[in-house]
Amino acid sequence: NRRKKKGDSILENPSIPNPFPELCCSPFASVLSASLLPKATSRKKQVIKVYSEDDTSRALEVPSDITARDVCQLLILKNHYVDDHSWTLFEQLTHTGLGRAIEDHELVMEVQSNWVMEEETKLYFRKNYAKYEFFKNPLSFFPDHMISFPSETNAALSHSGILQMFLSSSTYPEIHGYLHAKEQGKKSWKKLYFLLRRSGLYFSTKGTSKEPRHLQFFCEFSNSDMYMSLTGKKISGAPTNYGFCFKPNKSGGTRDLKQLCADDEQSRTCWMTAIRLLKYGMQLYQNYMQPYQGRSGCSPLNITPMRSISENSLVAMDFSGHRSRIIENPTEALSVAVEEGLAWRRRGCLRLNSHGSPIAMSNMGMSIHRSQSWFHHKISRDEAQRLILQHGLVDGVFLVRDSQSNPKTFVLSLSHGLKIKHFQIVPLEDDGKLFYTLDDGHTRFTDLIQLVEFYQLNKGVLPCKLKHYCARIPL
Repeated sequence: NRRKKKGDSILENPSIPNPFPELCCSPFASVLSASLLPKATSRKKQVIKVYSEDDTSRALEVPSDITARDVCQLLILKNHYVDDHSWTLFEQLTHTGLGRAIEDHELVMEVQSNWVMEEETKLYFRKNYAKYEFFKNPLSFFPDHMISFPSETNAALSHSGILQMFLSSSTYPEIHGYLHAKEQGKKSWKKLYFLLRRSGLYFSTKGTSKEPRHLQFFCEFSNSDMYMSLTGKKISGAPTNYGFCFKPNKSGGTRDLKQLCADDEQSRTCWMTAIRLLKYGMQLYQNYMQPYQGRSGCSPLNITPMRSISENSLVAMDFSGHRSRIIENPTEALSVAVEEGLAWRRRGCLRLNSHGSPIAMSNMGMSIHRSQSWFHHKISRDEAQRLILQHGLVDGVFLVRDSQSNPKTFVLSLSHGLKIKHFQIVPLEDDGKLFYTLDDGHTRFTDLIQLVEFYQLNKGVLPCKLKHYCARIPL
C-alpha cells in the first residue's frame, strides 16, 4: 500500500480488509472509508496544508467537498487524539492580525477560494472550548442591558426560550449597544449606537434613537465573514483590544474591511455570538447536536448544560469506617476537602523514574513541570492571553507559565467570567524543602504538577476549578 508523497490521502486502500470493523462506527466513516464511497474515484481531490500551535504542519489530500468538521475528524484519527467535540479548524490572516473559527459545516475549499494573493492565510487545527458554549448557558452570553425581546414576548424567558427565539425564523431578539466604528478610508474611530436586527446591522445617526429615519445600514452578513482581531490595538489603531470586523468574500484587501471595536469582552462576545446565530441559525444547533444524535434526552431545544462523566461522578466520600459512605452534608464535605488538602500538603510526593522506581521530587529539581502540556516556558502575559482567547473564554481554561517580572516564580493564567486572570505561584522554602503556593503558604505543594492536579479537583482560592488546559499540540 503506497501512500502519495505529497500528502496523506483520506481514501484508504479498499483491498486491505479492516480487522476491527466494530470500531468503524464514526458518523464520518463515509468520508474516511473508500469502501463506502463507490464513486469516490470521480470526486475531485485537492491538497490542503494545516498547521498546529507549535507551527508544525501536515499536508492532506482531501475531496473538494470536505467540511471543516471532517478535516478535524481526520486529524483526530490520524494523531490518535481524544475527540471531545471541541476541535476546530481556524482561519488566520497573518498580515492583518485577524482570525475566525470556521464553522463545522463550511466547505474548506470554499473558504480557501476567498483568500487573496497578497494576504498570508493559514489553516490551524486547535481546540475551541467556547465554540458551542452559548447553547449550554445562553444567559451568560446575552446580558440584560444588551438584549430586547419583541413586545409580545414574556420578559422572563426560560433557558431554552432564548435559544428558541434566536433560532426561530419569525422572531429575533434585538441586540443593541455602543461600538467604536472605523470610518471608511480614515484612521479615526467613532463611537456609535448600534442595533442588530434580522435584516442586518444598523447604527443610529442621532444618539440612541431607534426611529427608522435615524437608522443607517452598516452591514449584512450573507456575503461576508466575521473575524476577531488577534492583535488588539497594534495593527488597526483601535481604541480598545476587543475588535472584530466583517470581510466581504473575495475582497481586495484591508480597504474593504468593516471594522468595529467593543468596550469589553462581554460586549464583543455578545455581538459576535448573536451575529453567528443570525447568519447560520438552526445550522449551528445541528452542528452542536451532531455528536449526540441518537442519545436519549436530546430532543430539539431540550438543552441542559453538558457535564463530563468524571464531573458527574465526583462525590464526597468517607472511608474512615468499616463501610464507605457518601457525605451529603455540604459543611462536612467542605471540612473533609480542607483536611484532604492539608494531608496532600504533608504527603511526600513520589514519582516513577524511567526504570519504574519511585524517586523523591527533591532529586528531580524544578524541571518536572516542563514536560506537561499545560506548561509554557518563557511566554509573555500577552501571549498567554492570546492562547487562552484562541482556546475559548470558557470558565476553567488555563495554562502555567514562567513569570517575567520574577524569574523564580510562576504564573497561573485562568479564564473566568469572560476575563483572563493571572495568579502568581510563589516558591517557599521550609526546613530545607521547596514548596509552591497560591495562597501565601496556607496550602503548599512539592511541585507544579501536584498544584495543578489539586486545583483541578478543588476551587480553593481560585474563582473556579482548572478544567481545560491550553496546549501546543503537534501534528
